[in-house]
Amino acid sequence: MVKININLFILNDKADLSMENFVQHGTKCIGVAANYRSLLKVLNRSTPDVPDFFMKPPSSYITEGQKIIIPKGFSVNEEIELGVVIGKHGRKVSECKAMDIVGGYCLALDMTATCRLGLARQTGGSWTLGKGFDTACPVSKFIPKSQIPDPHNVELWCTVNGVEKQRGNTDDLVFNIPFLISYISEYITLEPNDVIITGSPPGMGPVTKGDVIAGGITGGESMKFDVDAE
Repeated sequence: MVKININLFILNDKADLSMENFVQHGTKCIGVAANYRSLLKVLNRSTPDVPDFFMKPPSSYITEGQKIIIPKGFSVNEEIELGVVIGKHGRKVSECKAMDIVGGYCLALDMTATCRLGLARQTGGSWTLGKGFDTACPVSKFIPKSQIPDPHNVELWCTVNGVEKQRGNTDDLVFNIPFLISYISEYITLEPNDVIITGSPPGMGPVTKGDVIAGGITGGESMKFDVDAE
């Protein structure tokens, strides 16, 4: 029994190591819109029946040491989120099996071009440019699954130039992680190193060149990014 347990730990360590490079190997990042009850209240919106989600291309990822670049003419907001890093191939995954395909987590900033997103909402157009421009998805290093035993009780915070802008707990999610995985995988196959960013609490706001955005989990992982502009 001792030998089997040791081998299991070795296998888990290897799985975690493979996930550390999710930015380089992931095929897609799927974001969930307006997924905090407190945000819906601020927006005066009713609770949706199903999640509304969008895609960010892998080219939108950056990691610490790289800068967020605001495209010319864009107005951009920061949004702090918990990211779920997929560890196994998943197609039509049931809610009861959904956590089995989670490999770990990360922090993410869903940088949003509000000027483009507002236009898309008015015209019924795509959210792609508003959500998927280069540097629009800053992420932390990989967080092993063991470090977040309950992803539905994680307090997130975000500051801009040292001033707190956002603070919220994932216990406020409208759609929890198993539901999101099951719903998304019904239509889109999830692959190892893909990321689902689960939504942002209220308080997001505009950032400009020279700002410093920091975000983190209370008592856990944190990250920091400088903002520049074209």
